[in-house]
Amino acid sequence: MITVSVIEDDKHYREGLVTLINNSGHFQVLHSYPSGEAALPHIIHHPPEIVIVDIKLPGKNGIDVISVIKQQTPDVLCMVCSFYDDNEYIFNALKNGACGYILKDSMPGDIIESLKELHMGGAPMSRYIARKVISVFQSHQSVNKLAELSERENQVLQLIATGISVKEVSDQLSLSKHTVTKHLKNIYTKLHVTNRIEAVNKLQHPGGK
Repeated sequence: MITVSVIEDDKHYREGLVTLINNSGHFQVLHSYPSGEAALPHIIHHPPEIVIVDIKLPGKNGIDVISVIKQQTPDVLCMVCSFYDDNEYIFNALKNGACGYILKDSMPGDIIESLKELHMGGAPMSRYIARKVISVFQSHQSVNKLAELSERENQVLQLIATGISVKEVSDQLSLSKHTVTKHLKNIYTKLHVTNRIEAVNKLQHPGGK
């Protein structure tokens, strides 16, 4: 079983999420917490594989909680599950280490599928969130290219940066999913990164660290 912890201050939603996850047959909730302060000491010393984090929490907010988790336990995968869909929340969460962002009104089956995608190396997002990411990306007038990458690798990375899935990239470029995945591995190696968020950050800030 893949281990999950939940940080959510709404008691009813938290309990429902725990029940949904435990009944999935793929995941098991280690612990659930009503706040970041209650969660962080335990998660850092007994890390699960995945942490689901709400944005608006009492005390330390979800974005700050994710930042601490990623600093202390970088292998833990963090996914936001929130009602809040403002650009500021979305991009600050991603910048601080979230690998996925779904909305609380997602269907139960979609939540479980998002956890599966996250565990398999994906970056699950609710359709509305993905559309926002694409909109912001497309608003940039210039398209950055990285000298370290081939033309095809730059094409793959630019599409991945819009938030679409590997399958959608393969459809747009008329490539197999296996080939796109291979390109992604080469991109990560060449850019010295470990995931799509870090790779996209390199694309958007080529002069940064």
